[in-house]
Amino acid sequence: MKDLFVKRFEYYKSLGDKTFSQLSDEQIFWQYNEESNSIAVVVKHVAGNMLSRWTNFLTEDGEKSWRHRDEEFVSAFKTKAEVIEYWEKGWACFFNALDQINDENLYTIIQIRGESHPVIDAVFRQLAHYPYHIGQIIYIAKMIKNNDWNTLSIARNKSQEFNNEMKSKFSGGEPDSNSSPVCFQNSPEVRDEYKQ
Repeated sequence: MKDLFVKRFEYYKSLGDKTFSQLSDEQIFWQYNEESNSIAVVVKHVAGNMLSRWTNFLTEDGEKSWRHRDEEFVSAFKTKAEVIEYWEKGWACFFNALDQINDENLYTIIQIRGESHPVIDAVFRQLAHYPYHIGQIIYIAKMIKNNDWNTLSIARNKSQEFNNEMKSKFSGGEPDSNSSPVCFQNSPEVRDEYKQ
């Protein structure tokens, strides 16, 4: 189970990484308007959440006293490098926590803001939360880059071509119905875990 979590979250992190690689320092701080978040601010929130939720997650509440969530929505970074450094810090904390999950503690009850969650449910919460914000990061970047955006998924008007390639590559016919060509980046190693 742990390996599956790691693979899934590595994929979503990679989408953020590939997005940052397309952006300049100026672009990572761009805001549509004063009420909108820049990519830098979204990163500050995501990484702040990771650090709070997953530091000592088995023994401490996931909403740490040292976390100031409202401040996560105020830009404090000066450079793209600082944004990426904080992004990496959050992910390192999260992946370290995932590495601590095993069959014995998967259903152990932990606290988030005083609310009880089995460990597996806390992970599922973040499987919804982090990709939600990564989608925001990608959407903002696509607006900024416009025609210069390099797609991270199946290119527009290329779905049938992609489907044909996948059928040919993996089974010579229909692909496994439990696999996801987009989400698992054509990884046969991960796909095998889904075969029945």
